[in-house]
Amino acid sequence: MEGTTGRLQGRVAIITGAAQGIGSAYAKALAREGAKTVVTDVLDTQACVDAINNEGHQAIGMKVDVTDNNDLARMVQEVEAAYGPVEILVNNAGIFSSLKLKPFWEISEDEWDSLMRVNVRGIFQAVKAVLPSMEKNGRGKIVNISSATFFLGPPGFLHYVASKSAVIGMTRSMARELGNKKITVNAIAPGFTESEGVLDNDMMMGMRAPNRAQRSIGRDMLPEDLLGTMLYLTSPDSDFVTGQTINVDGGKMMW
Repeated sequence: MEGTTGRLQGRVAIITGAAQGIGSAYAKALAREGAKTVVTDVLDTQACVDAINNEGHQAIGMKVDVTDNNDLARMVQEVEAAYGPVEILVNNAGIFSSLKLKPFWEISEDEWDSLMRVNVRGIFQAVKAVLPSMEKNGRGKIVNISSATFFLGPPGFLHYVASKSAVIGMTRSMARELGNKKITVNAIAPGFTESEGVLDNDMMMGMRAPNRAQRSIGRDMLPEDLLGTMLYLTSPDSDFVTGQTINVDGGKMMW
């Protein structure tokens, strides 16, 4: 990403699912803009934290399960003690790259529930956990990560598409309920992005060429392609924007 402006200087930002891949890219971008960045994941966050701190920015890491209210309460408590009230929450944690494509009638109820628990309920729980901290701050920015699959409805992962559709619905309802608290809630719908997890999944790599061919901007999509939109939605530039979903997919889907 080219040059930074320091537009998030001193603001406290939490990113879930940020140990690697797209989440790590979000965390590094926020830190480069001056945010005090909190990198959370069920995986080890140290590599991302070290990369940020080695660049001279501020970051701490925490192991957090977004479906565990005790983890979330501890997260908020430790963030406030280290940095102060939370202003930015990027809900990136989710299940995708480990999925095996299959027709919906082969998806078990247990697999459905496991994915929905993280992709949908995890956002619900994370927002509830940080809300009192944002209220202390008197403002807030929440960015929920959905998916461009919402618009297309591709076959092979019905539970994933349903979960990311729910994210858009939650974003709209949350925006209605939180607007009077000076908290904006928006969503990003990324196209097929070449994250670390996707690159390690041979089945998903078969989707690479078709996606590239269907884009108006005919190239592979990288995590860096999402950073400008994420920074816009977490910065004062978007203070009068809420309840919106921005599709970032190189012009594959248009309506």
